[in-house]
Amino acid sequence: MERTWKTLAKEAKARMKNGFWHECEKKLDNERTYAKEQGINEGKMELYFRQKVETEIRGEAPDEFYLKVKELLMSEGEVSDAIGRLMDKEYYEGLSYSEKQRYTLELSEKYLQALERFKREYEFELKGRA
Repeated sequence: MERTWKTLAKEAKARMKNGFWHECEKKLDNERTYAKEQGINEGKMELYFRQKVETEIRGEAPDEFYLKVKELLMSEGEVSDAIGRLMDKEYYEGLSYSEKQRYTLELSEKYLQALERFKREYEFELKGRA
């Protein structure tokens, strides 16, 4: 469903009426306090917080691949065969040699992005919080 300017404006008005921004300000203040106490870079924390709020406003669905990576990292940490574990083996078997290489490279890049995201989230959310 494509969101029109009219629906975007209605959503923004509803956020204002429901105190969304007031709650965000309170959460941000709490996160700043926590960051100071833990010695976490406040600028990085604020950037992460802003990205999190933007994602919430856009109403994006959870990234299924990221959730798989997160589950793997939480249960076993970084493992040497992560790409193999995350690979769709049935799909992979149907590819030509060059397509397999491309798929593996794309999966590796996607994994590295998810790993970086996990590390940011771990620093700001998971470590002794949530």
